[in-house]
Amino acid sequence: MHDYIEQNKERFFEELFSILRIPSISAKPENKPDMLRCAERLAELLRQAGVDEAGVYPTAGNPVVFARKNVPGAEKTVLVYGHYDVQPPEPLDLWKSDPFEPQIHDGAIWCRGANDDKGQLFMHLKAFEYMLRSGKLRHNVKFIFEGEEEVGSPSLPEWVRQNKEMLAADVVLVSDTTMISEKVPSINCGMRGLSYLEVKVTGPNKDLHSGHYGGAVANPINVLCSLISSLQDENGRITVPGFYDSVVELSKEDRAELARAPYDEDEYKEFLGVKALKGEKGYTTLERVGIRPSLDVCGIWGGYTGVGAKTVLPSYAQAKVSMRLVPNQDSATITRLFTDYLNSIAPDYVKVEVTPFEGGDGFLIPITSHAFQAASKAMEEVYGIAPVPSRGGGSIAVLADMQKILGIDPLLMGFGLERDTIHSPNESYLLKQLFAGMESIALFYQYY
Repeated sequence: MHDYIEQNKERFFEELFSILRIPSISAKPENKPDMLRCAERLAELLRQAGVDEAGVYPTAGNPVVFARKNVPGAEKTVLVYGHYDVQPPEPLDLWKSDPFEPQIHDGAIWCRGANDDKGQLFMHLKAFEYMLRSGKLRHNVKFIFEGEEEVGSPSLPEWVRQNKEMLAADVVLVSDTTMISEKVPSINCGMRGLSYLEVKVTGPNKDLHSGHYGGAVANPINVLCSLISSLQDENGRITVPGFYDSVVELSKEDRAELARAPYDEDEYKEFLGVKALKGEKGYTTLERVGIRPSLDVCGIWGGYTGVGAKTVLPSYAQAKVSMRLVPNQDSATITRLFTDYLNSIAPDYVKVEVTPFEGGDGFLIPITSHAFQAASKAMEEVYGIAPVPSRGGGSIAVLADMQKILGIDPLLMGFGLERDTIHSPNESYLLKQLFAGMESIALFYQYY
């Protein structure tokens, strides 16, 4: 595959850039036409790569791209999952270049979606193209690319249920995660689930003069901050009753296996620009972001935030709360427990409203499976070192749904790195990771 990449590199860039330039932002209604445009371009690229058929299918939300290639005498069927929607690029003033005009410099592609997930999705198109044209492909391959992953995949589970037979496969192959480092590859054997909510605390029926009413009427911002501070104790444990009821404690052996991952706390702090780390007492940093649940405020606002002073006591304050969940925790249950608890501790001088946005369960896969071992062998051949099993701190909620509906496990062959700053300004993807991913995926087909 290495020679094939070198011979076709410029064409690869042109094709990848054609989808990177499309602002397929699922969170913004005004980008709805771009979602269809990106889906149609992906279907076109799949046809050019050699699939038997590729189509754009409507859902209750954004369209799904589905394609397949049947190989006579195929031993297995691989279902490749990816998503073509991207995060909003804001804040725009922090980008060093146009977020939707890809550039190559410093050994990387810089653009929104360069890694998450257009760049990683693209690796599968080219690995498939190479395997097919070289006559080495011996498995059936199906592709499913969705346009709502960044908003929680609300439409995909139902579409998967309706098309269960069409999607039948032996494994779901996914590249939408990160590895430990470019020198120490890893394969995620599980990911956390998610419950994402918006909280609104309302006090008076209008904004008030802070001099006339300050000290006599509860300030919703103050109350919201007090409520948020009560959600975790001094040891970093979440105080919502019943929150940990379904959390399974890992054995000493499992924790020791995860501890094989190289980790330098000083480098970690330096990379993040912090002097110290904080988290649940009794667990290491890697365990806190892999095997333990968490609760974080992702946004908070209220009152006057413009230039200068405005002496106002606000009518309401709002916050967005993200809870990352571990396998066995049910997202819907956690959402209900959180809502009930917040309402139970809210003082009667304010009204609290909780609105659920995204949700999904976590999952685990066995590292003894044939698919995992094939992926491990492939990555070891490319990187020169066996990949370490790891647990992903992020969430791809729809994979747990697909696991349940289709009865097959996902395999997370991700090639992103923390340096790629996905979801943030100046997202990028190292070229050597892009090409190493193509080679590893091609080898996976050989060894699976």
